[in-house]
Amino acid sequence: MDIFFPDPNDPPLPPDEVRLRSPRAEPWPDGLHVKVQLELTPFQKRPSADVLLIGPDDQEAAHTSILEAFNRKLELNLHLKSGSPAGAYTLHVTVYYQHLPTAEQPGASLPEPLVVDRSQVSFHIPPSEVAP
Repeated sequence: MDIFFPDPNDPPLPPDEVRLRSPRAEPWPDGLHVKVQLELTPFQKRPSADVLLIGPDDQEAAHTSILEAFNRKLELNLHLKSGSPAGAYTLHVTVYYQHLPTAEQPGASLPEPLVVDRSQVSFHIPPSEVAP
């Protein structure tokens, strides 16, 4: 049983109308972790999200997936790959719905997901915050 109190001025939306609100990324003082905060519009069906952090060398610094989010407000910590340098980082978030094959289609490959929103946030990790 889902127990929550929806705001009547902010009703749950169908999948194609779900959006990401104000994504934020904040580096930890140790320079090895990044705190990510995401907020989704209210939803009728649970969305998934792909979270990718690109480092100053234009390579993947961290990556995670959220499958069928239960809450609208999500907070997670990304652990940067070892040796990630100080510099400019970009957080990319894609919100999507994955359609699964039906029982009549066993073994079928997954169809392309329905991407409903994308967002990116840039931030900087200064050299003084990078762990030795």
